[in-house]
Amino acid sequence: MAEPVIILENLSKTYLVPERDAGVMAAARSLVQRRHREIKAVDRVSFQVDSGEVVGFLGPNGAGKTTTLKMLSGLLHPTAGVGRVLDFEPWQRQRDFLKVITLVMGQRNQLNWDIPASDSFELNRVIYRVPPTQYRETLAELTDLLDLGPLVSKPVRNLSLGERMKCEIAAALLHRPQVLFLDEPTIGLDVTAQRRIREFIREYNHRHNATILLTSHYMADVEALCKRVVVIHHGRILFDGPLTDLVKRFSPHKTIGIEFEHQVEAVDYSTFGAVIEQSDSRVTLRVAKSDTAKVAGRLLAELPVSDLTIEDPPIEEVIEQVFAQEVAP
Repeated sequence: MAEPVIILENLSKTYLVPERDAGVMAAARSLVQRRHREIKAVDRVSFQVDSGEVVGFLGPNGAGKTTTLKMLSGLLHPTAGVGRVLDFEPWQRQRDFLKVITLVMGQRNQLNWDIPASDSFELNRVIYRVPPTQYRETLAELTDLLDLGPLVSKPVRNLSLGERMKCEIAAALLHRPQVLFLDEPTIGLDVTAQRRIREFIREYNHRHNATILLTSHYMADVEALCKRVVVIHHGRILFDGPLTDLVKRFSPHKTIGIEFEHQVEAVDYSTFGAVIEQSDSRVTLRVAKSDTAKVAGRLLAELPVSDLTIEDPPIEEVIEQVFAQEVAP
């Protein structure tokens, strides 16, 4: 049985935010009598991630995802609770801890813009004290997996966003970390670059049994990489479990797509379910899960169907249902 690598027990982070009314008098009063409001960025979050597991950490902007990753990577101290990563307390920032983790934040730069990426790679080699032989082996592996090729010899400012992001990820993995905290690693990238990054993350996980906690607003990232998801909203966990269970729990509908052998006229499709899309030769319906088999049978029996597909709704819709219901697991 896999051992937990990341452990959170009632981990919390609260900020004190100054408040004052508008106007000169309010500004003057705030000099001698300040008001503050508590904001709970993370509120008693508890979960574990096992060795080699890739977990999607999902939530809207402001949900507490990045704050949690910053605590787990040692950039922030928690207000309360326990956090352990590979038996280290992250905010102690021990050297041995920093050698085995990495934090990648989309569109946050660690590479120097005015020099080639290869020079920044060499600087990281020195900082992490990576032996030259291991460095060359790792760089060759990353160059192959990420298709870096001649990119590393160009000044970073001359790279496209997708090219730069690949170099940023390579720089973050040169010391072969065992735990990866990935905060929106594909944000702003085109579809091709996103797919390439996803393929790389999957392959790195397989080769090194790396433990990965991933945040992303692109559900394609989550569906491709994560069997398990943790959903957070207003600093609290709303769901923790398999991605398939998330769909079952928060989506009471299925989508049925029907293609016809020929054009069908004067059919009231609303008697079968809610019409999502309709054209001369195709109709897409949303029906209750419990009625799916019955509706599909009626469609096949009553209409000239050439093809019929039944699908779960897109993950984006399911996540919206989670946020809307805001029901604790």
